[in-house]
Amino acid sequence: MTDVMTWGDVDKDGALQEATAGIAGDSRADFLKKAAFGGGALLAGGGILGALPEIARGQAPPASDVAILNFALTLEFLEAEFYTEAVRLNRFQGKPRLFAQVVGRHERTHVAFLRKALGSSAVAKPTFDFKGTTANVATFGATAQVLEDTGVSAYLGQAPLIKTKSILAAAGSILTVEARHAGWIREIRGNSRNPLPAPAAFDSPKTKAQILAAVTGTGFITG
Repeated sequence: MTDVMTWGDVDKDGALQEATAGIAGDSRADFLKKAAFGGGALLAGGGILGALPEIARGQAPPASDVAILNFALTLEFLEAEFYTEAVRLNRFQGKPRLFAQVVGRHERTHVAFLRKALGSSAVAKPTFDFKGTTANVATFGATAQVLEDTGVSAYLGQAPLIKTKSILAAAGSILTVEARHAGWIREIRGNSRNPLPAPAAFDSPKTKAQILAAVTGTGFITG
């Protein structure tokens, strides 16, 4: 038995896939191209700036590490905006709202941290349309669980590729928080499908291409 949800579990009626089809071919191609090389908008995060001394002191890390940080930043942009919108709409209360408030603060802190670390190399914040998933407690919970699982898998997939020790340390400190988020939302949603906050002994990494495919398939990123 597995407790790993996918975007397909959230998008049972295909509405998100249909929304994605509305993105113009050229724009979507540009998006994928830019995101793959860390220069554009993508969708899963604190720490202090001192964790990245090479960037903070103007000592340029390898371009591949900058790309990974921008990949992480765009994931954090998406998560931060998702939770911020959920709190702003104020359609549910109790534990789900507390989760959105606390995790939203975490994700916004991650965004600020990564932006400051990257400086002029940071990608721009994209625009989003969450297709109503932030307005209903059930769809919010299901989407939040997938977002947090996606973040964990993304950080796990990129960690072995990071060449700079300080960047690896910073990524690791964010990864553990994402994992705590994933466990927390499972506890909140607890039911027959999601009975345990930590359902497995190991997490599975995903490549940048796999994360890009999953995220662009939702249609959440609109520009």
